[in-house]
Amino acid sequence: MEKVKKNSMITCFKSIFSYQPKEQYHFSIPETNEEIASNPTPPSSIETPKNIFSSIDVNLEAITSRFNTLINSDIIVREFRLIAKNKEYKAFLLYIDGMVDTTSINHFVLDPLMLRNTANMYQNPENETVKQAVANNIVVRKVKKFDLGTYIFNHLVPQNSVKQICTFDDVASSVNMGNCCLFVDTLNIVFDIDVKGFKQRSVGKPENEVVIRGSQEAFTENIRTNTSLLRRFVNNEKLIIENLEVGTITQTKCAVCYIENITNNDLVAEVKYRLNNIDVDSILSSRSIRTTH
Repeated sequence: MEKVKKNSMITCFKSIFSYQPKEQYHFSIPETNEEIASNPTPPSSIETPKNIFSSIDVNLEAITSRFNTLINSDIIVREFRLIAKNKEYKAFLLYIDGMVDTTSINHFVLDPLMLRNTANMYQNPENETVKQAVANNIVVRKVKKFDLGTYIFNHLVPQNSVKQICTFDDVASSVNMGNCCLFVDTLNIVFDIDVKGFKQRSVGKPENEVVIRGSQEAFTENIRTNTSLLRRFVNNEKLIIENLEVGTITQTKCAVCYIENITNNDLVAEVKYRLNNIDVDSILSSRSIRTTH
């Protein structure tokens, strides 16, 4: 009797907690590129836009979709009203929290754009008179049409490093490097503003190649710090530093450094050709480049 109860309990537990698939699933992993090409994945119904739109709402929707701002907690989108010549325009800033200097954003970006001052409150006609001359009782005026992008670039953003970009790929690359991007309504360009402020390791002593009488400074993980070390030691304007991106996913920043008129141009071209043709997902160290090519 006890054996029957035990078997019934086992059967009950199996029926509750066990899982039996109703059908068998057959799948295989393609091994060659020909098999992958013969069974392509269906294309996405929504294509990622490439160029910046002139509508601020469309740009905001594209940024929200591309950066997953509803999920990512460190992607910051700061919407505000920009004042230019006493007119308001919708705008927003895009940056990554923890990679920017918030003090620089407040003092050198948001304050000049949002607060009312003599630069953005100056009122003049839409077409500004640049030059005026009188000849034979005839007044000749040279009129320059007001351009919002040029006015913001020249008057309202007092930051030392600002450039204009026009594609979403450039925006993604800039934001991932620690900059902030300014989108303004009616403009199909974006202002890339350098406000980097992330933590990084300072220049220290070399560990793998100890130098007794030479320099006690070694390279760090920051490429701009390394290039500045080279500029200090090679005090020559002929030093060329060209930036490249390696890795389809990580897009690691690399720099090809050489002295013009001394280095063999064919060798430099070969190095850049090999770096541009490295087909890997990620490059995390110089050892990966040596083993790949």
